[in-house]
Amino acid sequence: MQRFLNTLYITTQKTYLHKKGEAVEVVANRKVLALIPFITLDSIICFGNIFVSPFLLGAAPKYNITISFLTETGKFLARVQGPVAGNVLLRKEQYRISDDKGKSASLAKYFIIGKLANQKTVLQRSLRDHGEKIDAKRIQDVVALLGSNIDKAEKECDLDVLRGIEGDASKAYFSVFDELIISQKDGFKFEGRNRRPPLDAINAMLSYVYTLLYHDMISALECVGLDPAVGFMHRDRPGRLSLALDLAEEFRSFFADRLILSLINRNEVTPEQFEKTASGAVSMDEAARKTVITAYQKKKETVLQHPYIEKRMHLAILFHTQARLLARHIRGDIDGYPVYLWK
Repeated sequence: MQRFLNTLYITTQKTYLHKKGEAVEVVANRKVLALIPFITLDSIICFGNIFVSPFLLGAAPKYNITISFLTETGKFLARVQGPVAGNVLLRKEQYRISDDKGKSASLAKYFIIGKLANQKTVLQRSLRDHGEKIDAKRIQDVVALLGSNIDKAEKECDLDVLRGIEGDASKAYFSVFDELIISQKDGFKFEGRNRRPPLDAINAMLSYVYTLLYHDMISALECVGLDPAVGFMHRDRPGRLSLALDLAEEFRSFFADRLILSLINRNEVTPEQFEKTASGAVSMDEAARKTVITAYQKKKETVLQHPYIEKRMHLAILFHTQARLLARHIRGDIDGYPVYLWK
């Protein structure tokens, strides 16, 4: 049986979370908003000025619930979690592969090809659905480039070259991302990917949703016993959980990017919900953040067919399935990592 556990996102400032029996009680403005049983949760993510009682901080790890603290705009601050589970032999093999540049390149290739293939499919889907509203020639040129870079990646064994192939392809993909916006074009301008800080509304949403996805990847990897900090495509860096970034690559375009495009094209977020600070950074207001989080959670309930294991499953379960398949490949149980290719 697959359990679809929930993530509790708290965005309303000065919300208070505390333990009540075997549940989390959510209180804001002296009103009880929710009482959520521990057994239905796998994580709690707090944005901004959120208060969590010491009793809840102590109880959550006993139920394998991770509590994460982020700024209002989604920058990671801290995590509270219990003892890390995991198969020591699996992790030792993970570390051995990560330390071997050739083996790392072989694994990184799966993530890169999966990312580029799904970016290509996103663009092809837009051509199919909105071909008369977009510059089809621009999109077709990038689709061809992505296909060419996939072929190059399949033949390449050098990690640095593979990263260069991925970087060039992603730059091309985002160069036509504005074409996928078919509504509110005057209010949502996109001239390329930027971050730290995001300088426009679309980049603000991309960074925010990528952060949510990153936390889901961490949870999935920890559940199967892998170390989220030690990656293959993304190399080790203090404070960065590189394997979580690796695993996220195949999901970014068809899950996160399309989610943002849908919110804009359906007018569920508006330009007025974003503000620019004195530093030039652009951020969402609270209403926009709630809209994005609600849509993110709903999107995770989408049911997809997994071509490798031939089962239908929620996207939320797919995250864990891919982590489990990655662990099986690292252990040597399967010959390759069957990256999820969206159709």
